[in-house]
Amino acid sequence: MADDPFVHPALFYRGDREYVAATTAFVREGLNLGEPVAVAVPPKNLALIRADLGSDADEVLLLDMTSAGRNPGRIIPAVLREFADRHLGGHVRIIGEPIWPGRTVTEYPACAQHEALINYAFTGRHVTILCPYDLDGLDPEVIREAELTHPVLRDGSGEWHSGDYAPHKVVDGHNQPLGEPADFLSLRFDHTNLTAARGLAARRAADLGFGRAKLDDIRLTVAELGANSLDHGGGSGLIRIWTEADRLVCEISDTGHIIDPLAGRVPVDPRTPGSRGLLIVNLLSDLVRVHTRAGTTVIRAYFDLPGSRADH
Repeated sequence: MADDPFVHPALFYRGDREYVAATTAFVREGLNLGEPVAVAVPPKNLALIRADLGSDADEVLLLDMTSAGRNPGRIIPAVLREFADRHLGGHVRIIGEPIWPGRTVTEYPACAQHEALINYAFTGRHVTILCPYDLDGLDPEVIREAELTHPVLRDGSGEWHSGDYAPHKVVDGHNQPLGEPADFLSLRFDHTNLTAARGLAARRAADLGFGRAKLDDIRLTVAELGANSLDHGGGSGLIRIWTEADRLVCEISDTGHIIDPLAGRVPVDPRTPGSRGLLIVNLLSDLVRVHTRAGTTVIRAYFDLPGSRADH
């Protein structure tokens, strides 16, 4: 809508000079207007912005997106909404860079869906979220999809409306079957043996060297996904567990259908009754992938293996 106070531009840039000029101008404009500003970008770019801002950086919330937003499903509730909801009553501006060179082909679909879903999560909010895209480092298809997920586009020469804006196409386009693992442990479960499904995941994780805290996260993730299957997925499900590219993967499938594309991506008031299962899964996992259609939902929760480069 033309009068929507929410603004969501993509920034197309080449090189550090263009990046710093555009992002710090955005930050300083917000500070001059008295707006709260947050920056969540990868470490190299965070350092560039901090250095250019100088003492102004003290007025900005600076976050490493490779940690805070490693799982794209965590970004809306735990980064964007967490900041914006602390500053109700005025306009807020955020730089969020969830897609950077080095994101894997497994991660990218969740990143693209995240960028599309921002538009639904912030409709009507007094927020501007600027999303940088590295024209030299990212695949042209990534840039094409950015034009679908952002109603406004920017580069060093100016700003224009995206004629291709259609975020639903990206949400739907990446809602695809997730492919079959080569080897896995599996167990069918219902209300009589959900504990066994949780135990299967925990034993495999312990064998891989996960520490106590992460084992608790994995147990809770499987418990929440399994409970969703019992409550909303036909009363039973299938758990499959395997390792893939330095990650443990815990997959739960059932016969349910997730209708709400923002399920698991919106903070929930603790006083509000109802399930928080998928939100908890997004907050605890290093990546979450979902395929859902009538009669089938498959959710994969990924956990970085101890000692892997991605392990935080």
